[in-house]
Amino acid sequence: MSNDEGVTVYWRPGCPYCMRLRVSLRLKKLPRTEINIWEHPDAAAFVRSVADGNETVPTVVVAGHAMVNPSPAKVMSEVRTRAPHLLA
Repeated sequence: MSNDEGVTVYWRPGCPYCMRLRVSLRLKKLPRTEINIWEHPDAAAFVRSVADGNETVPTVVVAGHAMVNPSPAKVMSEVRTRAPHLLA
């Protein structure tokens, strides 16, 4: 379900960590796909597969590399390393 060359953010409504990350990435104008795991069962299954069976969000995939509950700084560091083409 994730974009192998870009950034995918898996989130759910009401999650303050998701809100913080999504706002931060939006302010940085980072191109990304955002997927609400409550609306997409396949996305929830993917998150469980990389989060030890839990639906821990935000889960972010950068160019195929999954991270569970990363900080905005960690996401941007991974983008610089794995997907620099996304940076303006």
